[in-house]
Amino acid sequence: MQLGVPHFAHLTRAMTTNNSANSDPYAALRYSEFRDYLAASTIHNIALLIQEVVIAYELYRITRNPLALGLTGLAAAVPFISLSLYGGHVADRVSKRTIILWSVILVTVSTVGLCICVLAVESQRLSTVTLTAAFYIVIFFIGVCRAFRAPAVSALRSFLVPPSLYENATKWSTSSWQVAAVLGPSLSGFLYLGFGLFGTLLAVVLLLCCSWILFSRIGDKPVPATLNESSRTSVISSVLEGVRFAYRTKIIFYSISLDMLSVLFGGVVAILPIYAEDILHVGAGGLGILRAAPALGAIITVLLLAKFSVIKNPWRNLLIATSGFGVWILIFAVSPWMVLSVFALFMSGAFDSVSVVIRQTILQLMTPDNMRGRVMAVSGIFISSSNELGAFESGFAARLMGTVPSAVFGAATTLAIVAWVFTKSKQLLKVRPSTESR
Repeated sequence: MQLGVPHFAHLTRAMTTNNSANSDPYAALRYSEFRDYLAASTIHNIALLIQEVVIAYELYRITRNPLALGLTGLAAAVPFISLSLYGGHVADRVSKRTIILWSVILVTVSTVGLCICVLAVESQRLSTVTLTAAFYIVIFFIGVCRAFRAPAVSALRSFLVPPSLYENATKWSTSSWQVAAVLGPSLSGFLYLGFGLFGTLLAVVLLLCCSWILFSRIGDKPVPATLNESSRTSVISSVLEGVRFAYRTKIIFYSISLDMLSVLFGGVVAILPIYAEDILHVGAGGLGILRAAPALGAIITVLLLAKFSVIKNPWRNLLIATSGFGVWILIFAVSPWMVLSVFALFMSGAFDSVSVVIRQTILQLMTPDNMRGRVMAVSGIFISSSNELGAFESGFAARLMGTVPSAVFGAATTLAIVAWVFTKSKQLLKVRPSTESR
């Protein structure tokens, strides 16, 4: 990609925080609706991660095929990428709260359907082949719901706290996601071992219901008035407007591009069941620990950064964080020991959390209220490309090259991408955001 020079003066004005807000690590939590948002998002993410882990483990147990794990990423990515831009358009024009509530309802219904399929298999009324197909159908349907929910959730956060607290709110949101990423996989292993697949999915349903209740406590937010003037704009024109904004605001475009490419090749989440079963020999319980390790590293890092700003030198910090992620994934790839593997994943999560905070803060500060849904949808597509398509890439590469060689190749590619982007983006190192109120 050809890198350009951003408008540094505009960036300096837009990327601002309040000094007093920076000194209070709990500033965003003093807003009750943000607390409800944080709790609801955390519980919702825990539920989906529990479901994701047990489905992946069950698929690999049934098929013993790495490609089956990769296909879960593809099943989630195709509907999300296809519909996300339209979901962002909808999020900018109708109630974000309504979109979120309906999305949670539909995901809950699909999980109930999966519970019924599991019972049918256990009673030998359905075959494991049918259950495998049901897994992919549910994953696909959740991807459809997420295409509408994700832009609405991301955009809603900006209406719950003032702009001076965007970085603080982003840190807490990142922490909540990482808490979910620790508890979700950890609980999945214990629930699966203690209650089986049906009991685990039933727990997912209960958690989703709790998240719906908390989301419903958030007041409805009005559609920005500036949209009334363009309410007759076609869907295509509206979507393209968001895409053009994300591309022209170079630090947004390059930060989400770097994240997409590094995680696309360096991510190892999809092949962790193989490491757990065939390389480290730690089973379902060990898989939960491996899945939780990056998130635990991220939580501790974000908490340590609570009183410090990471956007004073955003591009430099982003490059360092992404490089650290690649190095520790490389160590994990070749580790034959569970303790070292867990620590390497822990450190990869620590570095990745810094890049997440930087990227999300930039997105919140640089995007106008009337375009948040569409710009967040563009960001979501990049993230989904790195996560879900990365899962497919990991499964396909593991099948083609072998598990360890594919992970080594992915980590090395991530480091090469960071080095290449650095040579093309040195202008962004000049960015020095101020710390005065916007």
